[in-house]
Amino acid sequence: MSQLGLTRDKIYKTVARQLHGEVPCWVCGQPVAQADATLEHILPLSQGGNSHLENLAISHGTCNRERHTP
Repeated sequence: MSQLGLTRDKIYKTVARQLHGEVPCWVCGQPVAQADATLEHILPLSQGGNSHLENLAISHGTCNRERHTP
């Protein structure tokens, strides 16, 4: 598994533990199943964001892709 994959799983599990098992999508707010979880850069890399933990959030794969569709 890639480093980002490990980071995604760690963030997902941390948020799930803090919110009693339900992880909301950063984009739409609906619950995200662990199998559909992706890492979302809050401030996109293209706009000067980074991959530090404070700039990463969990989102649905579809929400992540749609957010970046021109």
